[in-house]
Amino acid sequence: MEHVWHRSYAPGVPPAITPSKTTMARILQTSAQRFADQTAFVYMGTRIRFGQLEGLVNRFARALAEIGVGSGDTVAMLLPNLPQAVIANHAVYRLGGITAMNNPLYTESELQAQLNDSGARLLITLDLLLPRALKIKPQTRLTHIITCHINDYLPFPKKQLFPFVKKQMYRKVPPQPGVSEFLDLIGRHRPDPVPDASRWEDPAALIYTGGTTGTSKGAVLTHANIATVVQQFRAWFPDLRDGQESLLGIYPIFHSAGYSVSQNLPILAGWTCILIPRPEPGVIIESLKKYRPGFLPGVPTIFTGLLNHPDFKQLDLSFIKGFFAGAAPLPPETVRALTDKTGKGIYDVYGLTENAAFATATPWGAKAKPGSVGVPLPNTQVKIVDLETGEKELPAGEAGEICIAGPQVMAGYHNKPEESATALRQGWLYSGDIGYLDEDGYLFVVDRKKDMIIAGGYNIYPKEIDEVLFSHPKVLEACAVGVTDAYRGETVKAFVVVRPGEQLAAEEVIAYCRQHLAAYKVPRQVAFLESLPKSAVGKILRRELKTMDAQAQEKTP
Repeated sequence: MEHVWHRSYAPGVPPAITPSKTTMARILQTSAQRFADQTAFVYMGTRIRFGQLEGLVNRFARALAEIGVGSGDTVAMLLPNLPQAVIANHAVYRLGGITAMNNPLYTESELQAQLNDSGARLLITLDLLLPRALKIKPQTRLTHIITCHINDYLPFPKKQLFPFVKKQMYRKVPPQPGVSEFLDLIGRHRPDPVPDASRWEDPAALIYTGGTTGTSKGAVLTHANIATVVQQFRAWFPDLRDGQESLLGIYPIFHSAGYSVSQNLPILAGWTCILIPRPEPGVIIESLKKYRPGFLPGVPTIFTGLLNHPDFKQLDLSFIKGFFAGAAPLPPETVRALTDKTGKGIYDVYGLTENAAFATATPWGAKAKPGSVGVPLPNTQVKIVDLETGEKELPAGEAGEICIAGPQVMAGYHNKPEESATALRQGWLYSGDIGYLDEDGYLFVVDRKKDMIIAGGYNIYPKEIDEVLFSHPKVLEACAVGVTDAYRGETVKAFVVVRPGEQLAAEEVIAYCRQHLAAYKVPRQVAFLESLPKSAVGKILRRELKTMDAQAQEKTP
């Protein structure tokens, strides 16, 4: 029976829902019955139907059980957006295990630290990453590795041609102890139902924070967290129909946003997700042309790249129903460009890994407030507290730390009781973000607490400077950071990427900022780079720029 999503609220007042206490393992079983012949995921031309997906999950769950995976065991993943990632995650759910998500771009030392933190004994990874995994295996608890090939689920004849065309992206894995191949395991097992061992309050996933403000931490998300958040997000779109929508799977599944939206939301709603393993503008544009999805999720750098691609400018996007924008608020110029091109809404979402990615969103069908990330999702509360004590709740319009409460908030950080106690207080998640609520209950994110620049006694929020820099017609990307200054304590330095074919001098950047910012906020230093460091979802890494600048200063005589 089709879900009916009711919602009624005035702007700023969130709707309430009664989420079903059904784990994602059981939700997939239900969707496989409701939408058996409908496409769940598309991967480079291959369509995997919901009925097929259920059978693949059962096959792989049997394979994992044969290796020794059971209730409470942790299985590490090191995969881009491939069908194997979805199959593996749901197979682990079904066995009552815990999936530990890892970023394929991490260095050996970063990966080793996360594997040891999670305690995983089994790793599922890409063939290209196997040498790295084998190298660090002796320093971890790993006893078994399962490898996937990027062409495992390519359609014929692409599958046959791929090893010859993309030799650098395909690696045959020789037989060796403790290493298995994903397709070999699946092929040896039956597709009939596996008993579901998932329990509502038990841990289901370890998703590591991006580490943009220090060492990454594993957020422990329960089955309740991950199943509830997609129900909350699905309820945001009451007029959309189950089994009739589609979206691009740009957010990586190893990140909390992709874990919820690219993977689990389509399974709950019976929607089709077109998996994008590498979110490059050309790949996204071809997928838009071929599959005409209703929703295009992204982060500022994704949309900036698309808007600066000549083929995107010529593309008919009449099929788009809306854009999801996350990780950071879109610059006003980007919003205007997307709106002018399509006439469709930009739906900002806000949240953290610690609350399964989503806490607020722009109301569906309502006019967005520029600069706002919307209002709280169903059954979610947001409050603003003072930065000094974290105990005084602040009135509308006054900036402080953003605190979140709701059923999607994590159980805590894995193996980090002190950090858990700091982040979770009296039922509230202290986000580390600075923001304010307006009179209608709309949330505006000002900046990160740790990114705030204190120069000459003034509090400066670098995001405000970023927005001014982005508005310069010759600037493609920009990021402001606080750097050490003998006189002011800290001062503002701007890192700028110039648009192709343009020339820009530091003096021009500073003069432009003087027109739009108070004098104490204007960058005193400007550096030009070919590109800015970014996270896996395309978020500019301010901390890496600060580190890079500090290292350069140490080398200066």
